[in-house]
Amino acid sequence: MVKVYIDGQEGTTGLKILERFKNRNDTELLRIAEDKRKDNDERKKMINSSDYTFLCLPDAASKEAVAMAGNKVRIIDASTAHRTNPDWAYGFPELGKDFREKITKSNRVAVPGCYASGFISMVYPLIKLGIMPKDYPVSAHAVSGYSGAGKKAIAVYESGDRSADFDSPRQYALTQQHKHLPEMQKICGLEYAPTFNPLVCDYFSGMVVSLPIHTRLLTKKYTADDIRKALTEYYSDSFFVKVMQNGEPQDGFIGANNLSGTNFMEIFVNGNDDRLIICSRLDNLGKGASGAAVQCLNIMMGIDEKTGLM
Repeated sequence: MVKVYIDGQEGTTGLKILERFKNRNDTELLRIAEDKRKDNDERKKMINSSDYTFLCLPDAASKEAVAMAGNKVRIIDASTAHRTNPDWAYGFPELGKDFREKITKSNRVAVPGCYASGFISMVYPLIKLGIMPKDYPVSAHAVSGYSGAGKKAIAVYESGDRSADFDSPRQYALTQQHKHLPEMQKICGLEYAPTFNPLVCDYFSGMVVSLPIHTRLLTKKYTADDIRKALTEYYSDSFFVKVMQNGEPQDGFIGANNLSGTNFMEIFVNGNDDRLIICSRLDNLGKGASGAAVQCLNIMMGIDEKTGLM
């Protein structure tokens, strides 16, 4: 039985990871005493007593934890700190055999960001397949539940005396410095950073990332059906990532919270001959965070990747 420790288990992602171990009998969860959570000596002891440690921490604290860990401890980091580090595996196995193999073998795995997961699920295969040129002027729009903003924001959204501003979608990252942008550009191999327009909305969890495309700027003329078929084939071996087929959504609407509580991701391709809209729907706390982290653990353990995620 392998030993698992969650450093930062009281945060939103840590708690959601913890939930996914409720019915598992193949792991032993190590729990730090409440009064020792910020004691570095105790943290170091717990990390190095584990076979696998999840880091659910701010970037600086994650780097600090990695420095504490011996080489035998396998780290799965949910922070932004190591996502563009080539020495770390990027925890999105559906992107290709090379991604999956690196996760399997590595002692250091960086879990993708939630927005980045949706964005990369669409842009990476388009670049890889030669459909989209690397210098395409990519823009993306996204809506997310408020849980992605962390415990303090959750408390504000769920407060009875909150400002009326929180009743509507709230656009942010207006300076184009969102923390997910570096991985979005680097993992996809884009020559230029995308323009990114995220909104946080008054519901708990779930997100949709949308990618508008002008077909005239692709490497050749592609229809929505062409791209849908290409993505369907690309993800044909994936259990958690599904490309929705022609006619979906049937009512013409894509809700953002339909996959809340799951580790699934759905990709929709719609549009006309001139302009397409590709959408990736997922749970920002599932495939966009804790679910993806547990999926990576399962792959690293060499067991069914669905364990604890169904």
